[in-house]
Amino acid sequence: MNEQGTPVNGQRKRGFSRVPMRIVLPNLVTLLAICLGLTSIRFAAEGKFEMAAVFIVCAAVLDGLDGRLARAIDGTSRFGAELDSLADFVDFGVAPAFLLYFWSLHDIRSLGWFAAMVFAIAAALRLARFNVMIEDPDKPAWHAQFFVGMPAPAGAIIAMLPIYLRYSVLGLPDNQFIVALEILYVLAIAFLMVSRIPHFSGKQLGRVPREYFIPVLFAVAAFVLLLATFTMEVLIGLTLAYLALIPLAVRRHQAFSRQDEAAAQVAAPPSEAQPG
Repeated sequence: MNEQGTPVNGQRKRGFSRVPMRIVLPNLVTLLAICLGLTSIRFAAEGKFEMAAVFIVCAAVLDGLDGRLARAIDGTSRFGAELDSLADFVDFGVAPAFLLYFWSLHDIRSLGWFAAMVFAIAAALRLARFNVMIEDPDKPAWHAQFFVGMPAPAGAIIAMLPIYLRYSVLGLPDNQFIVALEILYVLAIAFLMVSRIPHFSGKQLGRVPREYFIPVLFAVAAFVLLLATFTMEVLIGLTLAYLALIPLAVRRHQAFSRQDEAAAQVAAPPSEAQPG
C-alpha cells in the first residue's frame, strides 16, 4: 500500500461480507426458540410448571418451522445447522430435564437428578447421531420417512406427560410411588431417544394437494383453538397418539427393509454351480 493508502499489486483490503436476509430469518427463529427454552427453565425454577411446559411445546413448534422456512427461502447454511443443534439441546434436553426435576423428581433426590441427567444426555447423544447420519449419502430414499430413535423435540414433549396429567381435568396424585413411576417413565423416554427404534419423521406431509387446502386450513385452525382452550388435554391426546404410532413405524420400517433385501437377492448374480 502506498502513502496515499491505495492498495498496490492488485491487493484489496478485505471487508465484511454481507449476509442475505434469507439466511438471517431462519436463524432468528432458532434464537427465539432458544429464548423460549431458557425462559421455560426460569418458569420451572419459579414453580410455574404449566407455563414452563407450554414454552417447551412452543419451542418445538418453532423448531419445526425454522428448518422448513430455511428450505422454502433457500436460507440453509452450516451456521444455521450448528445453531439449530445447540437450540435443540437447550430446548429439548436441558429445559425438560430441569422442569421435570423441579416439578416432582426432586422428591427422590439423587435418583430424580440421575433421571434428569440421563434424559439430557440422551437428547445430546440423539442430536449428535442425527447430525452424523444426515451426511450419509448411501442410505435408501425411504429412510427419509423415518427417524432413528425418538427425535429430541418429540422426546421432550412426551416426557412431560405426567405434567399434562397433573394439570388436566384427569388430575394425578402426588406421592412417592407416583414419583418413582415418573422416574421410570422419563428413563424409558430417554432410552427411546438413544435407541435405533424407527419413528415416523412426518417429512412426507410437507405439501398439501390444492383440493384439500381449505379443509386442511380449517382443521389446523380448529386444532390451534382446541390447543389454546384445552392445552393439557390436547397434549395428552397427542402424546398417546404418538406413542401408539411407534409400533406402526416399526412394522413399516421392517416392510421397507424386507423389500430392499428381496430386491438385492434378485439383483445378485447367480452363484456358480459347484462341481460334483
